[in-house]
Amino acid sequence: MPDTDVTGTDMTGTDPDPTATGVLDDTVVHPTGRLSPLHEIHVEAGATFTDFAGWEMPVRYSSDLAEHHAVRTAAGLFDISHMAEIEVTGPDAARFLDFALAGKISAVAVGRAKYSLLLAASGGIVDDLIVYHTAEGRYLVVANASNRVVVVEALQLRLDGFDAAIDDLTDSLALIAVQGPKARAILEQTAGLAVTAEFSGDQSLEALRYYACMGMAWGDGAVLVARTGYTGEDGFELYVDVADAAALWRALAAAGAAHGLIPAGLASRDTLRLEAGMPLYGHELGLDILPVQAGLGRVVALTKEGPFVGREAIERGPDDAARVLVGLVSEGRRAGRAEYTVHASAETGEDDVVGVITSGALSPTLGHPIAMAYVDPAVSAVGTSLTLDVRGSRVPATVVPLPFYSREAR
Repeated sequence: MPDTDVTGTDMTGTDPDPTATGVLDDTVVHPTGRLSPLHEIHVEAGATFTDFAGWEMPVRYSSDLAEHHAVRTAAGLFDISHMAEIEVTGPDAARFLDFALAGKISAVAVGRAKYSLLLAASGGIVDDLIVYHTAEGRYLVVANASNRVVVVEALQLRLDGFDAAIDDLTDSLALIAVQGPKARAILEQTAGLAVTAEFSGDQSLEALRYYACMGMAWGDGAVLVARTGYTGEDGFELYVDVADAAALWRALAAAGAAHGLIPAGLASRDTLRLEAGMPLYGHELGLDILPVQAGLGRVVALTKEGPFVGREAIERGPDDAARVLVGLVSEGRRAGRAEYTVHASAETGEDDVVGVITSGALSPTLGHPIAMAYVDPAVSAVGTSLTLDVRGSRVPATVVPLPFYSREAR
């Protein structure tokens, strides 16, 4: 979901020009973008910054490769405060979200979360979201930074007739992610972060399930801790008041030092999510894409009662010739990139174009190039041989299942 487009990332062992990339706030505005409440910490750590959706965010601290491998083997600490948080409350909050979103949000128990889609009437994807059911009649909708205004406006327009309220909390919250196999141990050893019955009931970090959330005490306040992430690893995302964000970041970093935790930027976050086969809005998802084309047909709850925005278009489905999302692996070290064309043969010329790459990189974990692409249905079967046009040269590629990497399989 969450947007981390870092175009131009080169995973061959060297880091690209940071200006080749494009990334929320305690409402500080900087000449090149809005600043995260953790900005000064990133400066101290020697981060390289990039503009992303109007925010000046760290793209890397050391190297893309080191940060990527740290998340796969130990843990990475991410500032993702650029994400948008919108609270929906009221007696009709669940019924409203059932209408406004593609999923059956009314079926989500308190303390659980659900990945969902905000659809246009055409069935196209306005944004992909995570919805947390934080308390009775209270939900937190997390949207991509680039779509914050669009999502808030769309929800407001769909609110008519429902006894519910929408509150954009983005400017009052920071979001920190700890991702990797050592993530739980780090949170458990973070000084000042405590499990208390007041916030968590009978929950514990160990018992917290994937796509679930709980409250934890932090100083004089509380933090919403969710077992979610965008890296393909186990991990947690922590929603905290802007005023408390810096202290929490430093406490997590101190607890993680002995576990190999390092700060990680948006470049590594992008390659991590690509290996995990997670779509990125603006690349794999957009208004011209129906969920089924992106392999997200299961996210749309056609069995739920009543209307929801986009239902009629989803029931009609895409044209038979509409392209579908696939995974591709290719030979050598030259990776296909977004907008490179996919071809049916190794012959030169443009008459055999059968698709286009949406995201691609040399996989740091797997050691060979990977890509996601939309291709014609006739060439979408696993095992199909295709070629990629990589800067004028044809590179052999094969259709493979997504994801490319799964921690359960390692």
